[in-house]
Amino acid sequence: MRPNRLSVALGLGLTVLGALQPALARSAREEIEPAEERTFPYDADIPGCQDAGVLEKISSQFAEKEAKFWNSSLTIVAYDRIERTAWRPWGLDFVPRRFCSATATTSDGVRRKIDYSVRESLGMIGSSWGVELCVHGLDRDLSYAYATACRMARP
Repeated sequence: MRPNRLSVALGLGLTVLGALQPALARSAREEIEPAEERTFPYDADIPGCQDAGVLEKISSQFAEKEAKFWNSSLTIVAYDRIERTAWRPWGLDFVPRRFCSATATTSDGVRRKIDYSVRESLGMIGSSWGVELCVHGLDRDLSYAYATACRMARP
């Protein structure tokens, strides 16, 4: 009896997956090297969620994206209910990042939830911190860059 192509492909796929599994799964005994102790270390010195510089950078990036991609004059005029949602959620050996959420009031008077993260080495050529953000209801890209309801902007 000859095996069909599907069963051969499935068997080969399972064999490859089985061989890769040890590389994909982290062992409980594996030594974790904190990002601060690497050859090119991170210092985990990034500003907090409420920092004025962070909020200014978010406002600037948002206004630039609205103007450049959507031909919109929409801006963020105020923030409230700012809170940290996570700090280094994936462990010490990942790039230091702080996840935050807030309520932003935009220039059209609508209050929208915003999810953002402050990450080390995301600034100009990796020299300082940077932010990534998603404003709920305004992730209009047809590909939904942050998935539905800004899910990919959260930990």
